[in-house]
Amino acid sequence: MSAAGDRLQDTARQAALALPDVNHGYPFTPGLDVYKVAGKVFLIVTDDPDDQIITVKCEPEHARAHVHGYASITPGRYLDKRHWISLGPGPGITERLVTDAVEDSYDLVAERLPRRDRPGVR
Repeated sequence: MSAAGDRLQDTARQAALALPDVNHGYPFTPGLDVYKVAGKVFLIVTDDPDDQIITVKCEPEHARAHVHGYASITPGRYLDKRHWISLGPGPGITERLVTDAVEDSYDLVAERLPRRDRPGVR
């Protein structure tokens, strides 16, 4: 278990929980902490100490750029490889990058929700 991996995951969790109407739990397996908005997944944190990654939704063109730009960003694990990326600790993976990735993922999911289900719309 690396300190960098712990920081990456803690940063992702904090960023997710700071967003409106987010809930999380373990709906798939005890090793995957899943964050949702209006029932739709936008972040998965892997609770495996040997594989400390997060997986977020990403526009395909941005996903390709991230995968080519960072050795520790790969096509999304568990999900559609075009629309999801997984980030692990490594060179260039900053807290700002992780926070931006989580917030962008949330925005992608929230903007595709029916208007009545979008955060802040009542």
